[in-house]
Amino acid sequence: MSTDLASVLGARILPVLTVPCATMADPLAQALVQGGARCAEVTFRTPEAEQVLKTMAAHGGLTVGAGTVLTPQQAERAVAAGARFVVSPGFDAEVVATCRTLGVPVLPGIATATELLRALRAGIDTVKLFPAEVLGGVPLLSSLAAPFPQVRFVPTGGIGLSQVSAYLAHPAVLAVGGSWMATAGHLERGDYEGIRRLTAEATERSTP
Repeated sequence: MSTDLASVLGARILPVLTVPCATMADPLAQALVQGGARCAEVTFRTPEAEQVLKTMAAHGGLTVGAGTVLTPQQAERAVAAGARFVVSPGFDAEVVATCRTLGVPVLPGIATATELLRALRAGIDTVKLFPAEVLGGVPLLSSLAAPFPQVRFVPTGGIGLSQVSAYLAHPAVLAVGGSWMATAGHLERGDYEGIRRLTAEATERSTP
């Protein structure tokens, strides 16, 4: 599982997108690719999320996954819409099992050592740390990584450009997810140049 996600998240920056309208999907995908993004997570929080995912997945320049997946049924719909990976805010054994059946990598969320143990027992060794900043940021990540050296983390939640470098410098971090690159305000204004610029800045931080 970790090998697949390592390939998907090779650029180490994961834009997390909540897109209210499917007409925004194509220019958004173009802006992300022009900014250097290689993958993106489309959250299943809006009525048009499936169409957004389909459009962005067809763009060709991005590996697109589905986020905020809460049920096996949502996972099935996401993969049918073109999702190449699935992200959940918490650990759910049924969602994990469904993703395995569908043959897609899954990135479940954890917030505690107990949840991390459950993920490991299910054969998951790459997890989403969520909500990372609220929980304690890099110090918490270090505390969790110490007794679980085999685990790789994708911290997400409350992270902005100013925190990216500190997370990426941690050896247990595979990638960093965030919504600051394409906020609701950017999308409402049609500020795709701003999205491109912020994505480029984040991508530059991810380069050693």
